[in-house]
Amino acid sequence: MKMRWMKRKRLFSTFIAICCLFCVMVPVYGDHEGGPPNHAQSAALIDVTSGRLLYSKNGDERMRIASLTKIMTAIVAIEHGKLDDQVTVSKNAFAKEGSSLFLKLGEEMTLENLLYGLMLRSGNDAATAVAEHVGGTEEGFVMLMNEKAQELGMSNSHFMNPHGLDHDEHYSSANDVAVLTAYALQNPVFSEIVKTPTKKAPNPNESWDYKWDNKNKMLRFYEGADGVKTGYTKKAFRCLVSSATRDGQQIAAVTLNDGNDWNDHSTMLDYGFAHFPLKQVTEKGQKIQGHTLVTGSTFIYAFAHDEDARLVKRLVLHKPTAPDFSFGLRGHIELLLDNVTIGKVPVYEEGSKLPEPSAALQKTTNTMGSIGSRSLWQSAGEVIRHLFRANHN
Repeated sequence: MKMRWMKRKRLFSTFIAICCLFCVMVPVYGDHEGGPPNHAQSAALIDVTSGRLLYSKNGDERMRIASLTKIMTAIVAIEHGKLDDQVTVSKNAFAKEGSSLFLKLGEEMTLENLLYGLMLRSGNDAATAVAEHVGGTEEGFVMLMNEKAQELGMSNSHFMNPHGLDHDEHYSSANDVAVLTAYALQNPVFSEIVKTPTKKAPNPNESWDYKWDNKNKMLRFYEGADGVKTGYTKKAFRCLVSSATRDGQQIAAVTLNDGNDWNDHSTMLDYGFAHFPLKQVTEKGQKIQGHTLVTGSTFIYAFAHDEDARLVKRLVLHKPTAPDFSFGLRGHIELLLDNVTIGKVPVYEEGSKLPEPSAALQKTTNTMGSIGSRSLWQSAGEVIRHLFRANHN
């Protein structure tokens, strides 16, 4: 038992190290003086595929985020729960204050349908029921939320509940919410839920079904909009995360305390698409000149005008004594923009079996259009899975 725990601990350490290795972001394009105009106290803009933070305004300021909290609630529930589980509405979840699905005490609903109610109608009763079911208790689920925040490097975030009702120790930042959103949108279940305009679900207590219309008005008036969450409390004021996809590129915008958020998000997303188009840097299986090596993944990135001309590729080879050497992994290509590492692409001995993305990641890739791209998150995931498989063989 102790040996199994030590093995898992080593694998977790490897996971964290590789995430740090791959998920490196360059500085933002510019401060808020040179970015898109908006009325937010804090704002951020991120390219979902590459994870590049494109714009930030007071982005690291710790603030209340209201129901944007439910982005974390949803992704933790998806990763730790079973969508077809029946969830029972407890006394604690029933008639929870704030926005509600008006669930009945003792009512049962699948976790999947509760997640739709959570994200489309922002049900606080749904949030509590989900948390208690997946985490055992609400406190247990909040622990999972904070663990996920730490895993994603959300250093200005701390969660005290799954719904976002005001609490002095419950906070995040625009930059952290942007990182969380980019991560969550890689999950096909999450991305499908948040882009849904209307959802019906069985109602065991009435002759009619539940019908939930998405509160996110961006889905109706912004071209290509596909998510993600609204939020409001009397102390947090208006909060919004939106996302949109155009020509295979997905961008997400975050504003905290913004009284003109719908218009500001349109401006911010337009700015991102206009100034940071995606460009492919490497292609999976591409031969490396002068070596019997090939790239292990495709890498694309959101570059500002002429930035790609300053990109430097540096081949770093592992020593033959490296633990993964026998599996064909020979090192990586470090990608530097203005001497800042923006990512690393694994390289393999020519003829090696290159890691395949999981079905979930492949589905995410397929939704990105004709680019067939791989993100920083996905590139890291491939190497992580390779190491895990090697450990169990």
